[in-house]
Amino acid sequence: MTSKRINTLAELEALYSKPLETSIKKELFELNDYYRTIIAASPFFAIASSGPEGMDCSPRGDSAGFVKVMDDRTLVIPDRPGNNRLDTLKNIVVDPRVALLFLIPGYNETLRVNGRAFLSFEEALLKQFEVNDKTPKTVIVIEIERVYFQCARALKRSRLWDHSSYADVASLPSAGTLIRSAIEDFDANAYDAALPERQARTLY
Repeated sequence: MTSKRINTLAELEALYSKPLETSIKKELFELNDYYRTIIAASPFFAIASSGPEGMDCSPRGDSAGFVKVMDDRTLVIPDRPGNNRLDTLKNIVVDPRVALLFLIPGYNETLRVNGRAFLSFEEALLKQFEVNDKTPKTVIVIEIERVYFQCARALKRSRLWDHSSYADVASLPSAGTLIRSAIEDFDANAYDAALPERQARTLY
């Protein structure tokens, strides 16, 4: 374990240059037209939340435009079927603070949104997200407090959208294998064989 641990903000700030003025001033308190465009084009974001059991960061994805901009300070997001752990939703009920990171395949800038959230099961809202005659059980309403874009360095370093850098999926553990790593007698092969059909049937 390292002995050179940073314990104060002063120690941390002494190691780094001050942020550029643009890094501070680009932060807004509501959406502008460009940020609206990014959200409309994004098919994926991650949402971070906090609750009594600790932190959580969950992926959310659907067709581009699935996050609705209700106004410059409000986003509404459907809660599509998942594993029913409800980690994010439980956290929001007890602590409304959330942070979102939007990604668009092929686009190296990302959008960060910080704010407060609440859950709604208002029928008029749910109907706006109906797919294949199925509506979500709840929607997440985000009240925006801060919004700003993140520059491209992380995505460029990771070559995230460069197909030549993609991993060999066959060399990575399957979903069934990952479950078996936690549950010793789990039938990973049967799980993996049934997974594509089950996922297709339960997307909405």
